[in-house]
Amino acid sequence: MKRYVLKRIAMSILTMAALICLTFFMMHSIPGGPFTSDIAMAPAVQEALENKYHLNDPIPVQFAYYLGNLARGDLGVSYQYRGKSVNDFIKSGFPVSGKLGLVTVIFMLLTSIPMGMTAALKNGRWQDMTVMAFATLGVTIPSFVMATILMYIFSYRLGVLPTIGVSSWKGYILPMTAMGGYALAFLARLMRSSLLEVMGQDYIRTARSKGISEFRVVTRHALRNALIPVVTVLGPSIANLITGSFVIESIFALPGLGIHFVSSISNRDYTTIMGVTIFYATFLIAIVFIVDIFYCLIDPRIKYE
Repeated sequence: MKRYVLKRIAMSILTMAALICLTFFMMHSIPGGPFTSDIAMAPAVQEALENKYHLNDPIPVQFAYYLGNLARGDLGVSYQYRGKSVNDFIKSGFPVSGKLGLVTVIFMLLTSIPMGMTAALKNGRWQDMTVMAFATLGVTIPSFVMATILMYIFSYRLGVLPTIGVSSWKGYILPMTAMGGYALAFLARLMRSSLLEVMGQDYIRTARSKGISEFRVVTRHALRNALIPVVTVLGPSIANLITGSFVIESIFALPGLGIHFVSSISNRDYTTIMGVTIFYATFLIAIVFIVDIFYCLIDPRIKYE
């Protein structure tokens, strides 16, 4: 187990190093720069700004500056917002994205797994068809379309839910549903297929032949094995939801990481793009690492030697 953990930590470090290199050099390969805009800027002012942020230095020198700051936990200053750093954006935006994501994850888990189990245990019946119909809609409809439909029905037509901000608990309902719709539907379908496969195994038939109740057969023998494929995709899904959906946050005007990332792309704010990307990747790798460790708790047959 210790050897496996050390190996995964080393792989995570290599992955982050490759991601930092790719992100940095891709950002600097784009034509133009953070101070290139439609508004005319005096050449002397632009040159002074580029000298201040080392943008006139060779790319390897700029990369060395960036790595030095990154080693100290400094993701750099924003080129577009005076007096603001990328660390400030993350400190102010991640609590909003994280809270919305956590609510969405709880909603997704409490809904998708029971839906998948119901569809599998009632295979071929109306319950199965109903669940699969909702799951198919959730998978096929993009999140921004779902958000628009929900806003039209519950805000414009019924006027029962707000469309902007999360000042009250009602403000979480629409973005939570729109952001978690795809993951919920996908996990419900995956849970159904996984449980159906497990329920057809020989050891399940053996357990039934011993007179064990169907409830215990499902909960004690089938469920843990059926959850393994679900947990595999659950890690990236949780990381994606907790760090926030950039599109959904922009639609509902939420002051999370998404709005800073979207604006940084249009403004060519290199440091903000790279900082948010690195933060997201670090969170994703950490969640996937934790999920891999929990495999052995879900299924005792899985051992890390």
